Amino acid sequence: MNKLHADIGIIGGSGLYEFFKKGKWADINTPYGKPSDKIFLTDYKGRKITFLPRHARGHKIPPHKINYRANIWALKKLGVKIIIAPTAVGSLQPNIKRGDFVICNEFIDRTYGREDTFFHGPKVVHISSADCYCEQLRKIAFDACNRNKVRYHKTGTAVVIQGPRFSTNAESRWFTKMGWDVVNMTQYPEAVLAREAEICYLNISLITDYDAGLIGKKGIKPVNAEEVIRVFSENIEKLKKIILEIVEKIPKGYLCEQCHQALEGAEI
Repeated sequence: MNKLHADIGIIGGSGLYEFFKKGKWADINTPYGKPSDKIFLTDYKGRKITFLPRHARGHKIPPHKINYRANIWALKKLGVKIIIAPTAVGSLQPNIKRGDFVICNEFIDRTYGREDTFFHGPKVVHISSADCYCEQLRKIAFDACNRNKVRYHKTGTAVVIQGPRFSTNAESRWFTKMGWDVVNMTQYPEAVLAREAEICYLNISLITDYDAGLIGKKGIKPVNAEEVIRVFSENIEKLKKIILEIVEKIPKGYLCEQCHQALEGAEI
C-alpha cells in the first residue's frame, strides 16, 4: 500500500486553498502528468482526508486548462473512494438565489477539447453517465444542510461551459429556457472521470451570481468575477462547515455498489 493514503478527497476551488492547517503537502505523479497542485493530506476526526486545489493555489489554472485526468488519477492513487467537490456556480433560475446550495444530480456538457476519459484503447469502456453524482453521498449532504438550516436545493442540473468567459445573454437565456438550474465550468469532465475511476462523487454548488439570461428580473445585475469572489467569500465558512459535517457523517468502511463497481459490464 502507498504510504501516502486518504479515504476522502476534497477538490476545491477559489477560497478553499487554506481548508486545513495541520498536515503535509505531497507531490503526486500520474501517467497523465502533474495534477493541478501538490495534494494536502491531513486527519479530521479519525478520517484520512486529502485536499486538491482545483485551479492550483493562487488560482493559476483556468477551467479549460485543468488536468482533470491527473487530478482524479492522483486521488485514486492515494486510495480515495469518495470525492467531495464544491464549486462556485451561477444561477439560471430566479428561485435559486445567491448563497443557496445546490446538490447537483445531473450535468449537461457544453465543453470541447477536454481529455475526458482514461480509456483511449486498446481497452474500450463505455461508462454509464446516468448517475455520475453519488446518491448515497447526496443524502448525507441533505442531512448536513438540514441540520445547519441552510437554504439548499435537493436536485440540480449543471450546464458546464468551456470558459473562461461567461455566457452570452443568448446562451444564458437558452440554458434557462431549457430548464437547467446552474452554470459552471469544471464539473465536466471531473464527474465522469471520477465515475471511470470508480470513486463516489458529490458536488456541492454554491450560488455566487445570477447568469446573464436573468438580467433585468427583479433588479438582477450582470455576473462578473469580482462579484463571484465576494459572494463565495461571504459563504465560505458555511460551506466548510457543511463539508466537514459530511466527512464526519460518512460511515467508516463506506461502500457504494453503484459507484465503486461502475466499470462492471462497461468494458467491450
